[in-house]
Amino acid sequence: MGVQELPESVFKLCQNTQRLRELLNDPLFTRNGQKLIPTERALQLQQSLHDPLEALRKLLSPERFKPELCQQRFVIATTDYVMQTILPFALPRIYREAPGVSLEFVPLHHDNLLTQLTTGGCDIALCRPTDSVTPLHQEILGLVSVFCLLSKHHPQASNALTLTDYLSCPHAMIAVSDGVKSLIDDALRGYPERRMVLRAYHLEAALAIIEAMPLIITVPADLAYLAADQHQLVIKPLPFNFKPFDYSMIWHPRCEHSAAQIWLRHLLKP
Repeated sequence: MGVQELPESVFKLCQNTQRLRELLNDPLFTRNGQKLIPTERALQLQQSLHDPLEALRKLLSPERFKPELCQQRFVIATTDYVMQTILPFALPRIYREAPGVSLEFVPLHHDNLLTQLTTGGCDIALCRPTDSVTPLHQEILGLVSVFCLLSKHHPQASNALTLTDYLSCPHAMIAVSDGVKSLIDDALRGYPERRMVLRAYHLEAALAIIEAMPLIITVPADLAYLAADQHQLVIKPLPFNFKPFDYSMIWHPRCEHSAAQIWLRHLLKP
């Protein structure tokens, strides 16, 4: 077989070896029977290139993440709803697997979501996006509905809650974002305005006044179940049509293939 008849890969290897011989003014290999013996210069090259090549191999090899050794700090932008519903279940799993990690939670700003995840230092956002999140990456965590909470002594605690009842009672909104509030307002468009006596991040504020008036507390469904169990409250469905909204996990494309980020995103899923 002539040189030109060699497979292309072998032919290119021969060409490159010849160029290297000319560059170094050394044959690099000598033949001994059926064997090729590296010259002293070839052995020196092999020794000099071993460490850089090994470092490059490690750099290009798939990253194997070991959470038990992780000392990384993660910053998560999120809402009060997530702080009270998803995180109490996710945090024990995270610290059980990676006791050395550090987590910081910051308020989510819908108008600056892209900035928070691009240059604002945040790794992940957990929220209901109010607009397109392009060019960010997004995974829907699930659908969230909204329920009502009543005291066991509320006049409607043992009855079906009608729209008339709902509109006539004083209201509190807990852990309901502006975007979700607007969805509720749109569903009630054309009806008399509710009397909103309280809007707060945490349930404790509403619990302080729930026995002082026939209060209806509007909360995301997951929080309603938790609060009803802990505080002996009565859950009522909204007395009007309301389409559940999706809650999402959002991150920047630069974090897409990070082993540590993939691990964290997995544990933050409900």
